[in-house]
Amino acid sequence: MNTTAGESKLCVLLVCPDGTIAQRMAADLQEWGYHVAVAASAEGGFHQAKEQQPALMVVDRMLPEESGTELAKKLRAHGCHFPVLLMMTRDTVEDRIACLEAGADDYLLKPYRSEEFLKLVQFYLQPDTTTNEQLRFGDLMLDLATRRAFRGDRPIELTMKEFELLKYLMEHPREVMTREQILENVWGYDFMGESNVIEVYIRYLRLKIEDEGQKRLIQTVRGVGYVLRET
Repeated sequence: MNTTAGESKLCVLLVCPDGTIAQRMAADLQEWGYHVAVAASAEGGFHQAKEQQPALMVVDRMLPEESGTELAKKLRAHGCHFPVLLMMTRDTVEDRIACLEAGADDYLLKPYRSEEFLKLVQFYLQPDTTTNEQLRFGDLMLDLATRRAFRGDRPIELTMKEFELLKYLMEHPREVMTREQILENVWGYDFMGESNVIEVYIRYLRLKIEDEGQKRLIQTVRGVGYVLRET
């Protein structure tokens, strides 16, 4: 499947010690129109990231000498703001929390699947700029073209799942959405069966939306689900 990544060929940096997986991912990225750089270690990935400032970075969590989460933390501490995706072997709530707390934007699971990887790459590197549609609730605005939220004048960067969750809630303002409805509409067939995944993402959405002490908008309805409302 060919996609257009723009005339300048955006660079994707892969940090993966498994040469077979790295080769498959690189081949797919090149077919989709991206330039690819590859590193086999955290140290090599860090230096390439600082030198090249890639459009996107994919990091295997299991790296020799230094973990992928530690590399993600180091990149953020050194002012690297490009999207970072972690490759993980497990999909537990603890793993998702570790991914988010490390500063990674999202994750993909092993074994490697081309279609799921393409979906993530397109989300972070190819926003749909053909729509000017916006969703608004109070002073919260979600721009569907850039996939960013704004609380007043403050921009809020969102991961793919955070965006989809907030979009779903903003499409149903003041309606109590059950956990089952949220799982079906936001996670769909990707849902792995852990209901508390919603709590993890609600927590991080709230931290971002209420970063400067603003009023809580995502309310918990105990035993039922969540609702977007001002009181």
